[in-house]
Amino acid sequence: MPAEAPPDVVRLSRHGELRRQGETVKDKVALVTGAASGIGKASALLLGRLGARVVLVSLPDTGGEQVAREIESAGGSARFVPADVSKGADCERAVRSAVETFGRLDLAMNNAGTFAMGKLLADEDEATWDRVHSVNLKGVFLCMKHEIRAMLATGGGAIVNTSSIAGLVGEATMAIYAASKHGVIGLTRTAALEYAQQNIRINAICPGGTRTNMFEAVKDAPGFIEMVNSLHPVGRMGEPEEIAAAAVFLLSPEASFITGATLAVDGGLTAR
Repeated sequence: MPAEAPPDVVRLSRHGELRRQGETVKDKVALVTGAASGIGKASALLLGRLGARVVLVSLPDTGGEQVAREIESAGGSARFVPADVSKGADCERAVRSAVETFGRLDLAMNNAGTFAMGKLLADEDEATWDRVHSVNLKGVFLCMKHEIRAMLATGGGAIVNTSSIAGLVGEATMAIYAASKHGVIGLTRTAALEYAQQNIRINAICPGGTRTNMFEAVKDAPGFIEMVNSLHPVGRMGEPEEIAAAAVFLLSPEASFITGATLAVDGGLTAR
């Protein structure tokens, strides 16, 4: 088995300059929505550890300020912006805050989401459709709209949108959620084509079952954990840090030839 590369190994970047591994997002300005918990929190913390300047976006009083302090206490730079991604004015303000605070926007992870399951389609209601789609799909659209404008002003950037394995396959009693996550993939692919020649890469990740706050809310249901673990060929659900690692890879120059892609981070679930 080959020896592990030393942490300071020097590589060529996409522009040909020499750089050190681990510095791929250093000093970049990154915006993360849904950053107060779960995958968003793990991604913001990882970006901060790697030297990015991080703008954390989440609803007020959900813990975003605490995550920002955690990044700063570890020596990083962070700013918390309370916002509701289902509102265009809030999305515009969050992006504007990133630019005003750090001078630009290089990276964005649109991760804010909400969940719904447990009813057959004919039993679903319009209010649930509106609630889920306003965050999961409309929120991604609104954030990208303003992120792309900011990136165009400074020569490009990279965006990762959080979809789900429910964006790749169907699942009974999850029609509304699955529709929103399928929509994220369509939005990602189309935007990637539109801005490919303007140096903006746009990709999506599709997490499998992950130990997030949503999981915590239903974990005590009889047999739930065993059922979720059994769905994944690796025999367990994922951790937020594992999903974050995939997202940060796609945001980094290491993924410079990847755009319009949908990456399943699901322990083999969709390989069945």
